[in-house]
Amino acid sequence: MRQATTTFPALRARLTPQQQIFLRDCLAGLRVRPKQLPCKYFYDSRGSGLFDRICQLDEYYLTRAELAIMDRFVAEMGAQIGPAAMLVEYGSGSSVKTRYLLDALADPVAYVPIDVSDEHLHATASELVRDYRHIEILPRCADFTKEFALPRPARAASRTVVYFPGSTIGNFLPAQAARLLRRIAFTSGAGGGLLIGIDLQKDVARIEAAYNDRLGVTAEFNLNLLRRMNRELGADFNPGRFAHQACYHRDAARIEM
Repeated sequence: MRQATTTFPALRARLTPQQQIFLRDCLAGLRVRPKQLPCKYFYDSRGSGLFDRICQLDEYYLTRAELAIMDRFVAEMGAQIGPAAMLVEYGSGSSVKTRYLLDALADPVAYVPIDVSDEHLHATASELVRDYRHIEILPRCADFTKEFALPRPARAASRTVVYFPGSTIGNFLPAQAARLLRRIAFTSGAGGGLLIGIDLQKDVARIEAAYNDRLGVTAEFNLNLLRRMNRELGADFNPGRFAHQACYHRDAARIEM
């Protein structure tokens, strides 16, 4: 990003509160070694659309595996959640897998999709309002790793259940994951529940292929973050001078990009 710090006061005056946090996080991440950026910033409107394409790629096995699990066990999941629940989904995206669950729940009170991409979130919520008229749809644009207030449904729920699919928990270091799980426990409250998806260890070649697809969609998804910083924060990155690389970190048992 431009290092002319005298321009920062003028720049910050033009930014929304969310963009000011975005700027702060980017500057902090680019000043450390190795440089790093929070993965939540991938998900602007275009990034969310690109991630939807990633989920449909031949190499990206995660979504197909989880959909197959939902298809096979969704009735059991619905029975465990019970009637009149409020379902809260962290990182809801397009809520594709959630539809399986909503169809299986008995008299659900409300569904609260939580996502950081406001435009994508409300477009998805509008579709859900049309398709699930008997369920109150209460979208919440928020960073689920931070504190946020749940909306209050018009009808009292028997319990709050957090739905966290996609193996997203694997994006966090152990200490970060523990903090997030504590927040989930607080959010769901007494008698609440958690339905979480976690990927298992498997062949490294298969994992790396899922994040290095031959069509280059994942690469474009990553580089879109630089374009977002240019557009929203006045940065001057040249994405053509960057390359996407995803490799499996054996010690940490995760993909790093």
